[in-house]
Amino acid sequence: MSSSSFRKHAGTGAASNQPAVPEPSFAERARTLVYLGRIGSLSTLSRKQPGFPFGSVMPYGLDEHGRPIFLISTMAMHTQNLQADPRASLLVTQPDSTGDPLGASRLTLLGNVLPIPESVVAEARRLYLARYANSKYWVDFEDFSFYRMDVVDVYYVGGFGVMSWVSASEYDRAQPDPLADSMAEIIQHMNVDHKDALILIARVFAGIESQEAAMTSVDRLGFQVRLKNQDGMRGARIAFLREVSNPAETRKVLVEMVQQARLRCP
Repeated sequence: MSSSSFRKHAGTGAASNQPAVPEPSFAERARTLVYLGRIGSLSTLSRKQPGFPFGSVMPYGLDEHGRPIFLISTMAMHTQNLQADPRASLLVTQPDSTGDPLGASRLTLLGNVLPIPESVVAEARRLYLARYANSKYWVDFEDFSFYRMDVVDVYYVGGFGVMSWVSASEYDRAQPDPLADSMAEIIQHMNVDHKDALILIARVFAGIESQEAAMTSVDRLGFQVRLKNQDGMRGARIAFLREVSNPAETRKVLVEMVQQARLRCP
């Protein structure tokens, strides 16, 4: 794996004598979050009040480059605003976030939102309906049109103290994490059925003793845990033994990590 395929962050909550743990790049994390999201807050420049942003909830589809696709009525304020100025932003937040919203992932896409050329409307329609099947009842009405955001910049926030600008080219080249569709299921399974295993893994692979452990995120390179011990709550990033690409590989690696942990900490 090339060094450019992931970022290494120290100080993610693991013990100070632990090596930096590989993580997906910010571009990968941004693409994954946009892929998992379904609804964002679209802000356009108000035609009625020039210079002011006008924001509202907006469902979106995605093309293969991670560009959001919108189905907008001619009666919508956004249509009027975009006809005057195509510049806009789309805020997407972590869909399953609970607790403090500032600790959850979110990103803002900046770009120009323009009508989709007639030659690719059929593909845009297919991609949009794949996410919003109910839209088939009005997608072909004459007063609805497809728009697409051509991304010019991205700002990603992964939680407290984790943030970075992502260039449009980095965003375009990145791909959603291969575990994106199964992430929630893996996390639930580990937190419900394997709490003791997470405590053991955190002790051996992160060097942290804890009474409680919960997996909070997982990706192809590793996972994040929230740990509770006598000093309070803390987080840690734990690397997999090797990169995974599907749930079966993830399960196999986690089993191996538990086995190794038991041998090293009988």
